[in-house]
Amino acid sequence: MFDQATKSITIEASPERCFEVVCDFESYPEWASEVKQVEIVRRDDDGRGGLVSFRAAAMGRSTNYLLEYYYGSNPLRVSWRLVQGDLTRRLDGEYCFNPVPGESARTEVTYHLAVQMVMPLPGFVKRRAEARIMQTALEDLASRAESGVENPS
Repeated sequence: MFDQATKSITIEASPERCFEVVCDFESYPEWASEVKQVEIVRRDDDGRGGLVSFRAAAMGRSTNYLLEYYYGSNPLRVSWRLVQGDLTRRLDGEYCFNPVPGESARTEVTYHLAVQMVMPLPGFVKRRAEARIMQTALEDLASRAESGVENPS
């Protein structure tokens, strides 16, 4: 059994800017508070991260996982699937970046995540961890996208 959650926020940046920040994996350790190290293992035909290795803080310890990214034909959506993980059996998700009607510099970002841990956890622990992951991911993204810090590429 796995748990799923979806959360949305409005970010004061364009959808393209939000997409650019999410796809700049090498910069994650600079702004994603839980991410300690990132390595792009394989790029897709457009030079974007296709297979990406992460080391992150999770539940008081370090975890390693490998994600495969999918971009499809919609440039305002990115999704991923877990290839390998030491604490998770499933860690799949997506970001969708929708422009706020009439406001080109504002984006509604929807984050969906499906997680299955290797070891079973009590429900309240899972819900607390899930809420923290979702909130941190969206707040960190908003902070970076709204900061105007340009990607080095």
